[in-house]
Amino acid sequence: MSNDGDSKIAKTDEEWRQELTPEQYQIARQAGTERPFTGKYHDSKDPGTFHCVCCDTPLFNAGEKFDSGTGWPSFWQPVTENAVETKVDRAHGMVRNEVVCAKCDAHLGHVFPDGPPPTGLRYCMNSASLDLKAEDDA
Repeated sequence: MSNDGDSKIAKTDEEWRQELTPEQYQIARQAGTERPFTGKYHDSKDPGTFHCVCCDTPLFNAGEKFDSGTGWPSFWQPVTENAVETKVDRAHGMVRNEVVCAKCDAHLGHVFPDGPPPTGLRYCMNSASLDLKAEDDA
């Protein structure tokens, strides 16, 4: 597998099932959603960097997390503009912007235009798709 930063990580469905918990698999690989206020990071104030649970790519800094009141961890920007990608999601009779990991296409959540300054964005993520690493571990 190339490690040039631009190539996508491609694994079989069975490989993902073996590496992830059932909840992580259902959310990150099948675009599921955890119930609000149930994820381990929805009210976390711990410092560090949130990484993709599937491929360990850094996605969001804890310092850019805010309490959106929605029950999911919310951030006003990703760690870099290339860390995530968005796709149009027309599921459930709505049109939303799905957020996926740019490296492995893991479903992270959705982005909405109702966040705080300076971006005005709310990246509403699933805790099951994230792994918080302390500053020393990141």
